[in-house]
Amino acid sequence: MDISHIKCLPHTYANTYPNAHSDTNTDAYPTPTPTPTPTPTPTPVPGLAKHALVGYWHNFTNPSGNTYPIAQVSNDWDVIVVSFGDNAGGGNVSFTLDPGAGSEAQFIADIKTKQAQGKKVVLSLGGQNGSVSVGSDAEATNFANSLYGIISKYGFDGIDLDLENGVAQGAAIQTYLPVAVKKLKAKVGASFYLSMAPEWVYVEGGFTSYGSIWGAYIPIINALRDELTILHPQYYNNGDIYTPYQSAPLRAGSADQLVGTAKMLIEGFTYGGNTFAGLRPDQVAFGVPSGRSSANSGFTTSADVSNALNCLTKLLNCGTIVPKQAYPGFRGVMTWSINWDKHDGYNFSAPTKAVLKTLP
Repeated sequence: MDISHIKCLPHTYANTYPNAHSDTNTDAYPTPTPTPTPTPTPTPVPGLAKHALVGYWHNFTNPSGNTYPIAQVSNDWDVIVVSFGDNAGGGNVSFTLDPGAGSEAQFIADIKTKQAQGKKVVLSLGGQNGSVSVGSDAEATNFANSLYGIISKYGFDGIDLDLENGVAQGAAIQTYLPVAVKKLKAKVGASFYLSMAPEWVYVEGGFTSYGSIWGAYIPIINALRDELTILHPQYYNNGDIYTPYQSAPLRAGSADQLVGTAKMLIEGFTYGGNTFAGLRPDQVAFGVPSGRSSANSGFTTSADVSNALNCLTKLLNCGTIVPKQAYPGFRGVMTWSINWDKHDGYNFSAPTKAVLKTLP
């Protein structure tokens, strides 16, 4: 979803912006009440790279080119997110392999080969034009059963929730999607991989204005904290971002924006009179486009990606926004997409992977 045309109302504390949510604190730019990072009780997914490069692989043809076998995906990618599963109705999910990926037998073998190389291969649900409907306990059961069948058949490590349609405040999916995911994990076991790729308005957007789609992913994240492997919001196609750290928005794609939004997810922020408790650093990554062709806005340079990663993990090369401390466990980078990156001559993955290898 592209909401770059929507005016983002700044979050305010002192009646400066009458239409925005306000708090009782009248400081000009206060920081939300510090929230300790929760003790990492869940066991992280085994075999996942400490600092991961996550990319979406197209199970469809678009201007970047035709689908191609997963065996041809560069070894720089640590997590290959297959996009997308389909909404089969009633909570059910289906998956149809594009012929360009090869036969089903080849696809299954390619997944096993990638996994033997230490990679994760997961199935994404949603996307710009897709949706998932889980509005009751019965649909939650259908969701879990259908996906377990797909995971068992193809050997996926888990799922990615890239829901850009149908998630809003008060929608039944906020209640029943977590139920469905928990049912699925109970079937798959402790190795189950779960990532989320919401557009930033669904998460950090709750700081600006909590209602409709703004912050609508927060209840889902809160309900699945123990199951969540990585949250990597999309910081592209949706405009500049307001944070607790300055009055002006942070420019989409800038190093300060990548650091500021990661800082919010790890250190916590306020939304609708509540506080979002920080996630573990290893549960957080940032999502950026792989190049100028793969997104309409939010392009970030390799230098900004490098500076953001070094700032977050080492407190080096920071700009205006600085974390409270270094987070050496910060997970890494997600991008749309593997296919566009290949089309562009690996201009994104090669330098980004090189930086990830230098992190503590």
